[in-house]
Amino acid sequence: MHTDNDMTITTLSMYLKQQYGQKIYKLSLESGCTCPNRDGTLGTGGCTFCSAGGAGEFAQPVLPDLDLQIAAAKALVDRKIPASVPEKERRYIAYFQSYTNTYGDTAYLRSLYSRVIQRKDIIILSIGTRPDCIDDEKLAMLQELNRIKPVWVELGLQTSSDETAKRIHRGYPTAVFKDAYERLKAAGLTVIVHVILGLPGESREDTLSTVRYLADLRPQIDGIKLQMLNILKGSAMAEEYRQHPFSQMTMEEYCDLVVDCLKILPEGVVVHRMTGDGPRKLLISPLWVTDKKRVLNMLREKIAEA
Repeated sequence: MHTDNDMTITTLSMYLKQQYGQKIYKLSLESGCTCPNRDGTLGTGGCTFCSAGGAGEFAQPVLPDLDLQIAAAKALVDRKIPASVPEKERRYIAYFQSYTNTYGDTAYLRSLYSRVIQRKDIIILSIGTRPDCIDDEKLAMLQELNRIKPVWVELGLQTSSDETAKRIHRGYPTAVFKDAYERLKAAGLTVIVHVILGLPGESREDTLSTVRYLADLRPQIDGIKLQMLNILKGSAMAEEYRQHPFSQMTMEEYCDLVVDCLKILPEGVVVHRMTGDGPRKLLISPLWVTDKKRVLNMLREKIAEA
């Protein structure tokens, strides 16, 4: 845990530079999977905060040829890479974010991910999924892939409160998350946990309680993503917000809360995200998240002052 006099954090970019000695870029890809919380399997109608894109609005659409999909993703990312970095030296994380990327036929997923992870330009495979979609067969597949190159598994917890989880139709109790987390760690996987700040009905203390829950997990979590609740067009929460508007944090309130969350985390936890913004064409509220540079500048200032 950080003290008031020791507010040092390890961001993802810092971690990657330390590990690989160069800047690493992320390719947002699609596996073609859907989600049991969207296809009717769980009968919840899906997480209320999730838009039609399944949290992957920036991912490349599924293309019949995987190499074409990767090439399209690289074309977008490479605009940010200095021309001085030769193409053959550029390295990437293959990030499967949309929907639930262990929800499908294991043989298909093994083939897909094996092709990706064996590419020389891919150094890490990052898979976003639900903790209730990691059975023994999927776990064995992830272990196999992890022997080739590092595999990161990103679990969408959002909150440790089962009461809030029911309200947002998460579709599984927190005990399921804990079980999946422990099995993934025992299998040697890197686990990153996603948390949403500002969920309806949750207080500041509720959010801090979620982060304390994660801080107390053993083995220690590898990474965390913190994000302000984005109300997006096409989500059930957008309709809830229209009918019964609830208050949302200001940018400064959010930044203050993020700093307090970071203070709780044990040293060594990599902070993958401190803010996030949905597509402008879908975002209903809060609009301040679209000014990412301003949000990050305020966060840096507050972290420096902490």
